[in-house]
Amino acid sequence: MSESEIDADVTVNAIGSSCPGPLMDLIGKVKSVDSGTVIRLQSSNDQTEGDVDEWAEESGNKLLAVVDHEDHQDLYVEVT
Repeated sequence: MSESEIDADVTVNAIGSSCPGPLMDLIGKVKSVDSGTVIRLQSSNDQTEGDVDEWAEESGNKLLAVVDHEDHQDLYVEVT
């Protein structure tokens, strides 16, 4: 999936953060936005995708896509 297919309303840059930093940054942002908001979480941590996937399933939010880049991933999450 390309980035142009999903429009993020807000971006959380957690590139360089170690686990569980990116997930905590995402959760913090989720608490401050409205339902339906799409957040792009940028992370260079290999564990982030699994952490976000598990958290989204448990919390009822939606992991829409993961886009791989050379030095990081963009994870798109819709807040429900």
